[in-house]
Amino acid sequence: MRYGFVIDNRKCIGCHACTVACKSEHDVPVGVNRTWVKQVEKGTFPNTKRIFTVNRCNHCSDAPCVTICPTNALYTRDDGIVDFNNDRCIGCRSCMQACPYDALYIDPESHTAAKCNYCAHRVDIGLEPACVNVCPEHAIISGDMENPDTEIAQLIAMQEVRTRKAEKGTLPNVYYIKGDESSLNTAATERSSSYIWGSQSNGVGHYSKYAEKLTEGKDLINMIDELNAGARENVTTYGSGEKKKQVEVIMESAKARRVYDTPDKGLLWGWEVSAYVLTKAIAAGIFIVYSIARFLSLPVSTELEMGIGVISLFFLLLTGALLVKDLDRPDRFLYVLLRPSWDSWLVRGGYSISIFGGAVTAWIAGIFLDIPILENVGFAVGFLSAIVVAVYTAFLFAQAKGRDFWQSPGLVIHMFIHSLLAGGSFLLLTGMFIELSKEWMNIIYIILYSALGMNLMTMLVELYFTHPTNDASRAAEMILKGRYARLFWIGVVVICNILPIGLLFAGEQVNLLASILILVGIYLNEKVWIEAPQRIPLT
Repeated sequence: MRYGFVIDNRKCIGCHACTVACKSEHDVPVGVNRTWVKQVEKGTFPNTKRIFTVNRCNHCSDAPCVTICPTNALYTRDDGIVDFNNDRCIGCRSCMQACPYDALYIDPESHTAAKCNYCAHRVDIGLEPACVNVCPEHAIISGDMENPDTEIAQLIAMQEVRTRKAEKGTLPNVYYIKGDESSLNTAATERSSSYIWGSQSNGVGHYSKYAEKLTEGKDLINMIDELNAGARENVTTYGSGEKKKQVEVIMESAKARRVYDTPDKGLLWGWEVSAYVLTKAIAAGIFIVYSIARFLSLPVSTELEMGIGVISLFFLLLTGALLVKDLDRPDRFLYVLLRPSWDSWLVRGGYSISIFGGAVTAWIAGIFLDIPILENVGFAVGFLSAIVVAVYTAFLFAQAKGRDFWQSPGLVIHMFIHSLLAGGSFLLLTGMFIELSKEWMNIIYIILYSALGMNLMTMLVELYFTHPTNDASRAAEMILKGRYARLFWIGVVVICNILPIGLLFAGEQVNLLASILILVGIYLNEKVWIEAPQRIPLT
């Protein structure tokens, strides 16, 4: 048994009855949707048409949201329905990053994830989903796709159907008859900052604000003007006295135009995630750089070892604090360790951080108590777990299949280089309080020179090499030439990568400035890498 949907675009009239029925059935709050009808206009006035496309969870056979969920809050039932248990959800929003279809949201009331669950409570007692029952045109067909006697199986077999983003490999189970490219393809139309019926156009769920605040002081005509600003490329003048011509303005462009969609959910992962990647890089990096020096048999004082251990543990605790702060349900943060899904790299990372913290603590205790076996075991486990802590975020981002730019295999190298930079920079800062030998300084300089050069090369390779998808190319273009171009070229490349190389050559008197610039550069680099892909709409 495998449940799915067929959306018959030959019949859909865009009445939004499915959206309303879904909201009523599940008491969905204002501004978020489990089911919505995207609307796209095509053609040149008066020869135009409007395309209606019902969007919802695709109940994928290989659901990335289930894989990335750290607490098994999302799971696939035996009948193929991807259901959720909000009693286990910690509000990490990983599932939202993993879903290529923008189907999940954070409920602004419960602060947990939610989505279409195929009305599982109705299906279990032999009823159809609410949206199917209410559709006046029978444009939504549900049922068991593996039973050849069902209407849905026969439609899939006999009609020309297509799915959204089949290239993602998620095996979606929502099929469209006469699905139009301009509507199913995200890149075919631009998302507007405001839709006439979009009550939370400035962000929903994690960034939820209600419609009354968002529309305060705006009349309908002004909202229409904002909505259609992108459709005026053929209009030479648009004075205030011409607002009555807004219909002609809308239709004047022959390009397909998106006129209604689900509200934008904003940046799901913001500064907290960029900061936690930095603090994690410092905690793991300083231990990795120390390990390299130890393998080279460099002389080291107990004072320096204790300082390295304390710094590593402090930034590890700060990493944990940032991770907890970023959750919409911070009261449930221990679920990651106590109710883990081992497929999720968020869980693997959480345990890696715990093991690393325990190993460093054991290493410090072995040094302080003069217990060689405890010191050696702590060091060995600490070194191995530090490498995992340094790079695991790359694998977490790779599980976020909704963000194509993060699927780069170079992200592992990117994360490891940042750990070397963070560790080397912080050791330079430590050298202001604890004397470092010439051998130590030489190794730190070599590591920083090498890491800065590799960082520049890795960034440019990731940005300039051919990208496999349009979304990944758009994110790279946004970094190189768009919204983040100034921050990237001036902030990341020049001030925080090229300038520190020159400062390190200048001598020890500017080590402080060089170290600070490198650490700031890591944060800015992560900010750009994390935010830019989230600006690419998923629907």
